[in-house]
Amino acid sequence: MDKILEGLVSSSHPLPLKRVIVRKVVESAEHWLDEAQCEAMFDLTTRLILEGQDPFQRQVGHQVLEAYARYHRPEFEAFFNKTFVLGLLQQGYHSLDRKDVAILDYIHNGLKLIMSCPSVLDLFSLLQVEVLRIVCERPEPQLCARLSDLLTDFVQCIPKGKLSITFCQQLVRTIGHFQCVSTQERELREYVSQVTKVSNLLQNIWKAEPATLLPSLQEVFASISSTDASFEPSVALASLVQHIPLQMITVLIRSLTTDPNVKDASMTQALCRMIDWLSWPLAQHVDTWVIALLKGLAAVQKFTILIDVTLLKIELVFNRLWFPLVRPGALAVLSHMLLSFQHSPEAFHLIVPHVVNLVHSFKSDGLPSSTAFLVQLTELVHCMMYHYSGFPDLYEPILEAIKDFPKPSEEKIKLILNQSAWTSQSNSLASCLSRLSGKSETGKTGLINLGNTCYMNSVIQALFMATDFRRQVLSLNLNGCNSLMKKLQHLFAFLAHTQREAYAPRIFFEASRPPWFTPRSQQDCSEYLRFLLDRLHEEEKILKVQSSHKPPESLGYNETSLQEVDKAAVLTETPCTSDGEKTLIEKMFGGKLQTHICCLNCRSTSQKVEAFTDLSLAFCPSSSMENLSFQGPASSPNIQDDDLMHTTVPGPSEEPVIYNPATAAFICDSVVNERTIGSPPDEFYCTENTSVPNESNKILVNKDVPQKPGGEPTPSVTDLLNYFLAPEILTGDNQYYCENCASLQNAEKTMQITEEPEYLILTLLRFSYDQKYHVRRKILDNVSLPLVLELPVKRTTSFSSLSESWSVDLGFTDISENLAKKLKPSGTEEACCPKLVPYLLSSVVVHSGVSSESGHYYSYARNITGTESSYQMCHQSETLALASSQNHLLGRDSPSAIIEQDLENKEMSKEWFLFNDSRVTFTSFQSVQKITSRFPKDTAYVLLYKKQNSTNGLSGNNPTSGLWINGDPPLQKELMDAITKDNKLYLQEQELNARARALQAASASCSFRPNGFDDNDPPGSCGPTGGGGGGGFNTVGRLVF
Repeated sequence: MDKILEGLVSSSHPLPLKRVIVRKVVESAEHWLDEAQCEAMFDLTTRLILEGQDPFQRQVGHQVLEAYARYHRPEFEAFFNKTFVLGLLQQGYHSLDRKDVAILDYIHNGLKLIMSCPSVLDLFSLLQVEVLRIVCERPEPQLCARLSDLLTDFVQCIPKGKLSITFCQQLVRTIGHFQCVSTQERELREYVSQVTKVSNLLQNIWKAEPATLLPSLQEVFASISSTDASFEPSVALASLVQHIPLQMITVLIRSLTTDPNVKDASMTQALCRMIDWLSWPLAQHVDTWVIALLKGLAAVQKFTILIDVTLLKIELVFNRLWFPLVRPGALAVLSHMLLSFQHSPEAFHLIVPHVVNLVHSFKSDGLPSSTAFLVQLTELVHCMMYHYSGFPDLYEPILEAIKDFPKPSEEKIKLILNQSAWTSQSNSLASCLSRLSGKSETGKTGLINLGNTCYMNSVIQALFMATDFRRQVLSLNLNGCNSLMKKLQHLFAFLAHTQREAYAPRIFFEASRPPWFTPRSQQDCSEYLRFLLDRLHEEEKILKVQSSHKPPESLGYNETSLQEVDKAAVLTETPCTSDGEKTLIEKMFGGKLQTHICCLNCRSTSQKVEAFTDLSLAFCPSSSMENLSFQGPASSPNIQDDDLMHTTVPGPSEEPVIYNPATAAFICDSVVNERTIGSPPDEFYCTENTSVPNESNKILVNKDVPQKPGGEPTPSVTDLLNYFLAPEILTGDNQYYCENCASLQNAEKTMQITEEPEYLILTLLRFSYDQKYHVRRKILDNVSLPLVLELPVKRTTSFSSLSESWSVDLGFTDISENLAKKLKPSGTEEACCPKLVPYLLSSVVVHSGVSSESGHYYSYARNITGTESSYQMCHQSETLALASSQNHLLGRDSPSAIIEQDLENKEMSKEWFLFNDSRVTFTSFQSVQKITSRFPKDTAYVLLYKKQNSTNGLSGNNPTSGLWINGDPPLQKELMDAITKDNKLYLQEQELNARARALQAASASCSFRPNGFDDNDPPGSCGPTGGGGGGGFNTVGRLVF
């Protein structure tokens, strides 16, 4: 059979005929053959594989060998023996050199064929020795890559014990000798692929045998620190950096910078070569290690090395900015080198001649990535020109080139320069990494404070724990989209699936931070939340328009309402109610609220329905304050006709529109009780933060409050909500200008919620402006947080149809009779009483401190879905809906108290979580209730309530409604791949954790806080570095996982 096959492959017969005969030869392999025939066939096929003159002969050799080896396993085992394999590796095959890649490929395939045979163990022992010999001979990249393939598939061939350390060291040296002389793209890609295979092999060995890591790294440093002029280590060593656990940065850099055996010349060489690694296209974390080493050298005051390296390499680093693959890392290193080089303009002036060309080039391509890069570069250049002023001839062309980009404030420039100076680096290395450990027992992931970003962290955790919203975000198909929603989905996915204790949301922070928010400064979490929701809403509207190629009006968004509504506070009014036409933010957080004003003289009415995403609840004034003027800063006592945006309703066909303070933030300008910081003046004013573009368009209202007998009991959220919705009599100086009467008249104003949101966001207006002392103060009143909140919603009955049947009692003189001169309906109670929609408390954002410009935010939250704990809630709501409107608004003896008490008892056994930046712990609802009584400066600020539905998920026609009741939706492949990759890295870090701790203990000068960024700070604090953001300009972000 071997003679037939040999004659066939060398004959001139047509190729199809040859293939048919070869197929017959392969089929005959299952027939019995004696040992000599088998050996002859194995000899022939081996010769065809290794010395075949064309691809067809080599292919035939593989096919026939595999077939005969499978059916004649003992004979092939005897043929493919230890002596034969050793001869191939040491002597080659006939004319084929032993270093030919074909020999390794043949051995690789042979091992697969005899994997189940006992003799394979002898081959493994042989190969453990031979692969070490091959590596010591410094094979070319192609041969080394094939060897890596073999060892990846057959890890039994990797040397064991002490030989494994030697093997890794020799493999590092081999990589250091790699070179690629070709400039063709195909050859370069192949070279990078070969290097990647070898570095991946080293990664697998480090993971399997952690004891090999440190000797390997020592070998890397020995190669790059060599001062031998005859040898230049390959840039391919950069491929190893991404496999070194970032957790070891602190220990390794401390060890290197404090080792007396490392001379300055060697350190300079090593640092220069690491900077050269920025050119390697697939290397990750090179910039992180370079910056860490620069900081480490500054910490031990080795300024000579820093100066020499900066002047030598600054232009090379700048030139790397032209290449997109390595641009982010190059910009990070360039920023640190320039900002830390503050004793002389020499380094900056080396790159000044090249700045203008770079800026013009990137401005002309118009890519978003180029624009974002130029914004960062512009900020860096402004900092340097500020620090080294006095060179107008050099800087004028640059200023002209970057004039269209934002200029950082002087305060920001000073902050960046102060944080980046070499003299400020002495302790920065210790805080550049967070403590690495697994998730806490809660199973939840914290968010690393990036520098006074607790306002964002607390809001994000509250939104993440809003189960239905989280699931909707994770289920979105946003592949290929770089929207803010995509970044939120990425953040939610990592919070849900990462194995890390805390995640650093840097990308999302930069994308979602309002432009007027100063970085590293405390901000208002409520303002951030409104901005975030509005951005997501507006973004989805634009995407819908683009995808449907329809004008914005087709999505139900009115241009007029867009002009009238403050985007930071409320959503635009839309006449469409179909869930399919709503954005996700509208579906989850959007509600509608109707404002109705009735003239008490002519009974004409005007009304307006407005959308909202949150309600701002003011505190009820004290009982002694009978006259409170809720007045805008620009409003006038004399209300002109144009000051009220309204139309009188002559008939039911005309839709009335009036000014609506629906979500007005009634912020008391001064203190309303003795617990507020500061001394209260005699007269109180409140500001309306309304959604009307013209700040002068305000309605003056007068709210009389009942006397509280026997002291002042703790108000509840229900009280504040009732106060917000209470009818108001506009009289005296606050009279309403009626167009029908053509004069000022007494009027009544009523607000009703006509459409409830899935998630109700309530903001307690605790920050007030004191007009007497001209300062912002905080109201520290304790507020009772009900676990169950019943929201009065009036969906069906129109105010217009009822306005004529209402009678008004103008004889109220005793303010204790009614909360706010409540109207008494003359119709049936059922017609005017709204339905009470039950909500369960989902999360609470707490502010700790005495002013909005300082303090700390953290949040309490729990998982609630649409049907959770809804037991008989629908029946109870129907019963409660029969109660009178007055009893509900007064909030006295509501039957919901029984339900709430029952829920509180059940909630004691449920899990609440406390999210405090990177720390997440278990807590209880009792702790949430008592937070202010235990810590007077810690007060509830933003509340999220989840509506209890008869069905889970979003209401309406949403096709995804009701899915994932017991878990989050499956992630998109892109997200899952990113999380899987990061989790694998985390496992490697954990595996080497013990080794790192041992090195850390051995380094006497290495000390850093063992409990993370701010674990040792007092409660309600963002920590000495702004919650653990660390120092430096655009660098620490790359040192945090």
